[in-house]
Amino acid sequence: MNMTRRWGRLLWAGLMLGCIATAGAEEAKPLAQDPAVEKRLLDISSEMRCLVCQNETIAASQADLAKDLREEIREQIIKGKTDKEITDYMVARYGDFIRYRPPVKPTTWALWFGPFLLLLGAVALLVNTLKKHVARRSDEPPLSVDEKQKIEALLRDQI
Repeated sequence: MNMTRRWGRLLWAGLMLGCIATAGAEEAKPLAQDPAVEKRLLDISSEMRCLVCQNETIAASQADLAKDLREEIREQIIKGKTDKEITDYMVARYGDFIRYRPPVKPTTWALWFGPFLLLLGAVALLVNTLKKHVARRSDEPPLSVDEKQKIEALLRDQI
């Protein structure tokens, strides 16, 4: 049997196994019976940062911690807590970092202004380095006529 047929049969067997494995799969069921609870859960959790992923919301993250936090928010919604009470609870437990838009106050200045300060520092470092480089270059004497002729001769020989 040639190699192409062997690979074709192997691929076909893999596809069939995949179909058999997914044949019993069911559609995911909502975690809460009340769509209003799920809507509020989505609204609240989309305003909070996943502490594991840090660049995803709790609503979008598939991390185990995010799943636990969604369940915790769902339970508080069912208990009748307001959105503000739930947010305050999460902030008290995990700090302002859990919010995607933390309030501007002394404890969150690093979150709000840190990136800009780092950018300013990088620009200042770049300007300083360029100034030193230009100053170093201006200290060098210009090439003499003999040196220019030698360089031109070397370049002509290279071509």
